[in-house]
Amino acid sequence: MKYWLMKSEPSEFSIDDLERVPNQTEHWDGVRNYQARNMMRDEMKIGDTIFFYHSNCKEPGIVGIMQVCRESYPDFTAHDPEDKHFDPKSSADNPRWFMVDIRFIRKLSRTISLRELKACSELHELALVRRGNRLSIMPVSHEQWDFILGLE
Repeated sequence: MKYWLMKSEPSEFSIDDLERVPNQTEHWDGVRNYQARNMMRDEMKIGDTIFFYHSNCKEPGIVGIMQVCRESYPDFTAHDPEDKHFDPKSSADNPRWFMVDIRFIRKLSRTISLRELKACSELHELALVRRGNRLSIMPVSHEQWDFILGLE
């Protein structure tokens, strides 16, 4: 099993939204970065556990936990001209973008803020706190995962 962190703007899709959808399960669509796509497509497996991170908001931070419940498949939003994630270079026959399905596990008892994460010397190797890292999906080591949960 691997551990991950996935970012979403709460105004677009929040931990509360995931908790409310039927079966508390949703596809994670709209990833349009090749490195993040490759992690979803090639590395994420059923049972992998993920921190849900709220970005671009008043208090960015980790707010919950979710789990991969369906491995990668073509992101159908790339084929819909009406969707904001449409990519005319992607087709059903030759998909360029992929997504996974994720399931709500729980909300954290509090938001673990980016500021707090950056202040922890134990997390200096965490991709999230490294300068210039803007990926929406990133791996988290088992040791980092346990340390972060200990902050809750």
